[in-house]
Formats: sequence, C-alpha cells, structure tokens
Amino acid sequence: MADETRPTSTSSAPDGHSGERRPPRSGPGGGREGGPGGRKYFRRKKVCKFCVEKIDSINYKDVRLLAPFVAESGKIVPRRLSGVCTPHQRRLSLAIKQARNIALLPFAGRAA
Repeated sequence: MADETRPTSTSSAPDGHSGERRPPRSGPGGGREGGPGGRKYFRRKKVCKFCVEKIDSINYKDVRLLAPFVAESGKIVPRRLSGVCTPHQRRLSLAIKQARNIALLPFAGRAA
C-alpha cells in the first residue's frame, strides 16, 4: 500500500467541486471581517444573570424575574440568547411552566 501513488489530475472532483476552500466573502453579511480595517467581529461572552447576582432560588411566583425570559410569542428564551447557564436554565424553565399553569404568565402571546 505504501508503494501506491495517487494520480495527480487537474480536473475537479466527481461532484463538480474542487477540494480547495473558497476565501470568505467580503461585503455585507459575508466573511468575518468587521469593516474596512479587517478586524474580526468580537462577541462578548454572555454571563448568567443568576450566577452574577447570586440568586439561589428561582421562584415561580416572581413574575418580574421570569418575564424577561419569555418571548412575546410566549416561548421560553433559549440559553444561547439569554446567556443563562445550564442548571439555572433548567430551574428557570420549570418555574416558567409552573407560573403558566397558575396563569401568572401566558402560554401564548397575542394573536395578530
């Protein structure tokens, strides 16, 4: 097997694509450059609100605390958008579901 050689051809792959990667697009919506300076886009790491403020218990009766984590449509905001850590997201979703069951929070948003 070590003696075998691969044929070198200049033709493209069978699927019509060559093995080379294209450079990133420039302009709006493409590439990683942030502007004319070519800086890369920096997104700040989201930190858990509950860890920072040292909130141990998430109570289903505290609507002011739960409301920002429910979207207008009534859905629970996901971790990647809210920045909440995994254990707190689990407790948060349970508290939101309990608050919905006793009508403190809506199951669905307003119908348009």
